[in-house]
Amino acid sequence: MGESVTEATITNWLKNIGDSVELDEPLVEVATDKVDNELPSEAKGTLIERLFEVDQVAQVGDVIAIISTDGGDVAPASSNAVSKEESPVAIAEKTVETAISTASSSTVDFNSSDKFYSPLVKSIAKAEGVSIEELDALAGTGQGGRVTKKDILSYLDNRKNGATSVAVAASTPKVEAVAPKKETAPAPSGGGFLSNIKEPIVLPNPGDEIIEMDRMRKIIAEHMVMSKHVSPHVTSYVEADVTNIVNWRNKVKDAYKKREGENITFTPIFIEAIAKAIKDFPMINVSVSGTQIIKRKNINIGMATALPTGNLIVPVIKNADQLNLTGLSKQVNALANNARNNQLKPEDIQGGTYTVTNVGTFGNVMGTPIINQPQVAILALGAIRKVPAVIETPHGDFIGIRHKMFLSHAYDHRVVDGALGGQFVRRVADYLEQFDPNRDF
Repeated sequence: MGESVTEATITNWLKNIGDSVELDEPLVEVATDKVDNELPSEAKGTLIERLFEVDQVAQVGDVIAIISTDGGDVAPASSNAVSKEESPVAIAEKTVETAISTASSSTVDFNSSDKFYSPLVKSIAKAEGVSIEELDALAGTGQGGRVTKKDILSYLDNRKNGATSVAVAASTPKVEAVAPKKETAPAPSGGGFLSNIKEPIVLPNPGDEIIEMDRMRKIIAEHMVMSKHVSPHVTSYVEADVTNIVNWRNKVKDAYKKREGENITFTPIFIEAIAKAIKDFPMINVSVSGTQIIKRKNINIGMATALPTGNLIVPVIKNADQLNLTGLSKQVNALANNARNNQLKPEDIQGGTYTVTNVGTFGNVMGTPIINQPQVAILALGAIRKVPAVIETPHGDFIGIRHKMFLSHAYDHRVVDGALGGQFVRRVADYLEQFDPNRDF
């Protein structure tokens, strides 16, 4: 499902137990933090067992169903229950079901921790009485040390056998941790530390409408908070004169549509300039893993796309530096259309190394975008406006009407300093201003 995807939610089974399944036939619909998608069957046969039901979360690598390829029958309910009771998957399912059914009765305070825990891990922790101190002491095997479902189930199994070094006394809520709790200085007057900040509880007023966040909005919210917590954001701004680009597009757009059967927008022109600038400044095209900097070989540019629901998704143009303007335009139009029609595939939103977002679409002149982790930079494109400008000529300066736009470049100050971040966005503006108005498309 992609390097940054660790789990998926089962949203709909397309086959029932006992149904025949063809190779590559859609078997189940899943939802990840990136996209909703159908998963095809990896074998031809009969579906004899489903190990996860709708709304349950499976980790990447989990077995979610069993298909008999030799004509085997569906196991009887009694024998099947016995076999499941003996399997690790069955134990996990039982624990998860118990966790979900009893989560509301627990009072574990996750706001006291600065670590991220998935809703599933939280549910299991609440149901099993795992304190936040115990969770914080666990060494997770997920991305960035994240505690996964397997980690907490393994910990619970070890705790039952007395093999864990983090224990909770049966008769008292006192917690014995692996290491002594780090002392912190008293909070300064007027406020506390970040770790003490908790989300406010907001009470609705009479007549207010309460709208529950949908799944994608919850994921976006978590991703944005995580990005701001992980990366110290700095933003540099540059104004670019794009008069040549506007005039060129107005000149060729009818001929382009007649030849290619679709419109040419400004987006592929901007992406072309960004790809060129990345080749000039390759340290913008990196990711951070702990204290290691991963320098990406490929230039894969994501473009934030607004969906009809109001949510955002970021399809990715792979190897953007290897495509000409027509190729980029084809990719931009295809990905944007698929995004709006919910037809993106998992590979369409994976592998991005740099992101661009067009805030000018909504009439905004500039923005302060949040970095799309695990990338280290993102560029916001402002609206193109007609403005009076000083035009320098060999015969003197004069005032003229030019098409201009602001570029807002947000970057991760852990690895991108102001010099690199500022020089990069200035280079993008240079490429835009040097656009050849006589070029072919």
